Amino acid sequence: MKKNPSHEDNLVALRRIEGQVRGVQKMIEGRKYCIDILNQICAIRGALAKVEEKVLEKHLQNCVTEAVKESSKQEKQQKLDEILKLIHRTRMS
Repeated sequence: MKKNPSHEDNLVALRRIEGQVRGVQKMIEGRKYCIDILNQICAIRGALAKVEEKVLEKHLQNCVTEAVKESSKQEKQQKLDEILKLIHRTRMS
């Protein structure tokens, strides 16, 4: 049975992002300056993008590579379709 790669190395970053989100909530509750809130939101998006990049990289290096090496033509196509759907979704957001 195939085993998914570990993404535990991203947990520290995700906890930091979680803290940043709570900070933005407090900023909003405290009626802080709009630009300061927006700057924090921008930092959160950047941090999430880095985590997303690391997860995608690991997916390509492990899951997709394994599928290309060892899977049937149908499974290979499925992996490619997943990547294409992901690219399409990220371009739309």
